[in-house]
Amino acid sequence: MQGRVKLKIKKGDSVTVIAGNDRGRKGRVLEVLIDKGRAIVEGVNLVSKHTKPNAKNPQGGIVKQEAAIHISNLMVNDGSGVPTRVGRRMGEKGKLVRYAKTTGEEIK
Repeated sequence: MQGRVKLKIKKGDSVTVIAGNDRGRKGRVLEVLIDKGRAIVEGVNLVSKHTKPNAKNPQGGIVKQEAAIHISNLMVNDGSGVPTRVGRRMGEKGKLVRYAKTTGEEIK
């Protein structure tokens, strides 16, 4: 991605996958890769990784782990767990806050 883009998804958000093999799955954002425009979501887009034996995994073998998914394929869930678009507006303290377009309530 070029330039500075304000992403609507943050670490810790509850999201729903709206496109791809994991469509309809819900999870929590573990990490946001700003420069690539991707996010890692808990339990979504699992890939098999072959690992050598190490201290953490002395046996080695095949490990399932989450891979990054493009942000355009994710939608933030509002307080009730329903996917919604996200807008930004001035809050009470003069600071930009994110809000759910469907309900109008602030997203924490």
